[in-house]
Amino acid sequence: ETPSPSERAERLASVAAMIYLVFNEGYSAVGEDDGRAQLCDEAIRLARLLLRLFQTEPEIMGLTALMLLQHARTAARFDDQGQAILLEDQDRGRWNRSWINEGVALIEKAMRHRTPGPYQLQAAIAALHAQALRFEDTDWGQIDLLYGALETIQPSPVVTLNRAVAVSKVRGPEAALAMIEPLAERLSGYFYFHGLKGNLLMQLDRRAEAREAFNQAIAKAATAAEAAHIRQHLDKLSDATLAK
Repeated sequence: ETPSPSERAERLASVAAMIYLVFNEGYSAVGEDDGRAQLCDEAIRLARLLLRLFQTEPEIMGLTALMLLQHARTAARFDDQGQAILLEDQDRGRWNRSWINEGVALIEKAMRHRTPGPYQLQAAIAALHAQALRFEDTDWGQIDLLYGALETIQPSPVVTLNRAVAVSKVRGPEAALAMIEPLAERLSGYFYFHGLKGNLLMQLDRRAEAREAFNQAIAKAATAAEAAHIRQHLDKLSDATLAK
């Protein structure tokens, strides 16, 4: 039986969440040769179908925009050896500007409804990254504010962890470290927590503690690419120690 319009609306959040889970499975793929990579395209296709059914729904616009803006960076996220390339080091000339323009237009349209939701806020953050022609041009202050809004409507230790990156750019690594330290117990098994902690400690020249955090990150890494990325930080620590 075809669901009624009211029933479709009730199911919308669950369907959107499943589409984003499909997208994230593809986004975690290492390179285009990984069979999961095409799941990103499929998730975007499904989101566009959903947007046809709910043409004025801001959160579906936000979801579609978010996936387009994230997927636009795919060609620049890994090197030829499958090693992850940080956002700050990516060749922005390889980003898909067509998808970025579509995503930005969608999130701007969604925001005009003035009913912000989690997908819209995440898409707005992704849009600020995508629109910065250089990493140095990133509007970290606005990103901090958007993450603050996201913490309010969808509180999560992972959201706070992500916000801490923006805080480190705006108020420095010490402020960001103070923000994430209360998350240690809840995120003890999370690779990115230990990676960010190590990075902040390294910026503060607390090398021994940074090395310990990076070693914990390697132990929690889910992929070889994640572990290799952390080893690069450990190599930098070793080089800095030898230089002294």
